[in-house]
Amino acid sequence: MGKKHKLSLTEEELVSALQRHEKRAAEALYDMYSASLYGVIFRIVNDTTTAEDILQEAFVKIWHSSSSYNVDKGRLFTWMINISRNLAIDKLRSKDFKNQNKNQEIENNVGYIDTHNNTVYKPELLGVKELVNTLKPEQKSILDLIYFKGYTHTEAAEELGMPLGTIKTRLRTAIQQLRKHFN
Repeated sequence: MGKKHKLSLTEEELVSALQRHEKRAAEALYDMYSASLYGVIFRIVNDTTTAEDILQEAFVKIWHSSSSYNVDKGRLFTWMINISRNLAIDKLRSKDFKNQNKNQEIENNVGYIDTHNNTVYKPELLGVKELVNTLKPEQKSILDLIYFKGYTHTEAAEELGMPLGTIKTRLRTAIQQLRKHFN
């Protein structure tokens, strides 16, 4: 048996196959996007098992919600990141997750940290790291808090000691800068 080839479709083919619930759409979604979506989720929850569970939940939600995706409102990848990110943030804020983290025994922390330091989000595989590095430091820090650490706009404003309006303006400017690379 040879090595299985990864399935890759154009975005248009993928959207069409996804909305028709074709098996190849599920395979292509996983092959093309699982690493990137996992990276976003892991950055938020910082736990391998939880991130894997959320990734699976995200793919199920993407599959069942595919009819609600509108190509005119943005790229498929952006839509999927938002679903994944929201599920991760919901999990992070859930009572069960907070309790699980509080109850972790101290002696397990060293092993836990060693084990999980091997799992690294690699946005450079997408070129995201280089793109984000082109932003001004004040834009980068806001983007990191909101999109990669799951902060709300208000929480980011408190964390950075800035007015909420400044956070929103800098975030909007940062996203506009990044969009220039995709047009």
